[in-house]
Amino acid sequence: MKPTALKVLSVAASLLLAASANSANAAPTLVQDVRVFDGERVHERRSVLFDNGVIVDADFKGKAPQGARVVSGAGRTLLPGLIDAHTHAFRFHELPVLFGVTTQIDMFTDVPTLKKAKLEMAHGGNSRRADLFSAGTLVTAPGGHGTQFGIAIPTITRPEEAQAFVDARIAEGSDFIKIVMEGGYGYKSLDLATVKAVIDAAHKRGKLAVVHISNEKDARAVLEAGADGLVHLFAAGSADAEGLARLARSKGAFVIPTFAVLESMANFRGDDLLANPSFAALLDKDGQAPLKARYGNEAKPALLVAPKAVTAAMVKAGVPVLAGTDAGNPGTQYGVSMHRELAALVEAGMTPSQALTAATSAPAGAFKLGQRGRIAKGYKADLLLVEGNPTADILATRRIVEVWKDGESANGLVDAQRRQVAKAAQEAQGSNPIALPPDGRISQFSEKRLASPIGIGWGPSTDSFAGGKSTVKLAPQPALPDGQVPLAISATVAPGLPFAWSGVAFMPGAQPMQPANLSAAKTVRFKVRGDGKTYQMMAMSQGVQMPGAKSFTAGPEWTEVSVPFSDLKGIDPAAITMLGFNAGPQPGDYRFEIADVRLLP
Repeated sequence: MKPTALKVLSVAASLLLAASANSANAAPTLVQDVRVFDGERVHERRSVLFDNGVIVDADFKGKAPQGARVVSGAGRTLLPGLIDAHTHAFRFHELPVLFGVTTQIDMFTDVPTLKKAKLEMAHGGNSRRADLFSAGTLVTAPGGHGTQFGIAIPTITRPEEAQAFVDARIAEGSDFIKIVMEGGYGYKSLDLATVKAVIDAAHKRGKLAVVHISNEKDARAVLEAGADGLVHLFAAGSADAEGLARLARSKGAFVIPTFAVLESMANFRGDDLLANPSFAALLDKDGQAPLKARYGNEAKPALLVAPKAVTAAMVKAGVPVLAGTDAGNPGTQYGVSMHRELAALVEAGMTPSQALTAATSAPAGAFKLGQRGRIAKGYKADLLLVEGNPTADILATRRIVEVWKDGESANGLVDAQRRQVAKAAQEAQGSNPIALPPDGRISQFSEKRLASPIGIGWGPSTDSFAGGKSTVKLAPQPALPDGQVPLAISATVAPGLPFAWSGVAFMPGAQPMQPANLSAAKTVRFKVRGDGKTYQMMAMSQGVQMPGAKSFTAGPEWTEVSVPFSDLKGIDPAAITMLGFNAGPQPGDYRFEIADVRLLP
């Protein structure tokens, strides 16, 4: 049996009252003569009055109340604050509201972040940040998706553990239960019996159970098992879109396509959000870096064919489609990526109004969040005012005039962020690129030390910080005829992590993982030989969690390898934190040697 709204509406109502109390001292605001998209329908000319964090009248007539702030709506559209139905709210908590996202539905974050957000919402002190409804700790298998981030989390292996596991998550504060059924990319997966047991356990406690899948077979299986929603669609070239839509409709489920992250997986850029000057002005280098990153180096737009077809079929079948970005992953950023997600939904066949519903009333209804996601009397005064008509042109959501969170204007937050970003950019202009050695060589290996003319130099690198058990031994070798001393890397990559690695790392900063400006270099060149296996040269830069990588083969004879920084998608040469030469992710023993590593212009 699916959870009812009654069990969660009381919580949402209490949060609404707290938000109202917090805004009690703010003057009422009247947005006058504005086009209104109320979460479902368009009203061409209305005036909306809100006060104390709540919408007082969604079709106000007459003179503005005494002392009210009046905002002109001529040529503009007023929308409910956007709801991102799939995020991972680990960082950048200040960003969503700046871009009109006033609520985040989080699919996995750490428990302290979840509890802090709940406390702020309960006490009405959350006008600066998006409200957060969260799954907390996701439900996954040992070695499953979600265990690769270096955060120790509980896992589950058997159906008999399901009820106790779900009850523990609810005790931590989880608003719903998010389950992972993912056997690709080297992950271990929960079996279907365990997934169904977790779904049933969640429903027994009146909680929604949503599932992460990555293929059509698993999508069908979890829908048959009673899942309330799919939190992703799958990247593929084809699918039985109509059949899957009929199944979702028959089960009363909803779907969150997450095109923003699927486009990253396909290394496809639908449009460049940073080309919008008003957006770029709110994101410093650290904030822009995730948007520039991608999961792969090779463009595979065909991977978007199936999710677009499935989305169109779901809409046609009447299945609720929700807008969610999967922000926190490469190719995405909190708040701003919602504007790409909306455009992608339209490109997949939704009308602009349907896409706006997917980002407002639809997620509020699907996750039973109470009185938000609509412009109606008594609803939260989380609002977004934009120039133009996004119900005709979805790109109009990017022309933001003003955002209100809990009835309070975010104009001050936006202005402060712009000043901060401008100051950081000005300071960065004074940061000159590091002077490279005349010959570019950064490897100065000897029997006594692994030195470099810049940075803290070279050292072992393994997956131990992420809970892995891989090991490595570094040993300088006899000098080559040109005088260069090779470094032998003997690595053992242990099973247990989907992205296990072991190798050697070069850090160019004065402190570990401190960014360094290597923009004077365009290419990394090195010599390699070894056991004939395939390895990876990797690079990380500030603000990007997913490294850029390029494969190379270490054959029995010395070979020269050149890797342009331009091949390492999403990596900023002006903020490099690490270069790595690694074995993995396949378990096993490896041995290779590197020599004469250079950074070349």
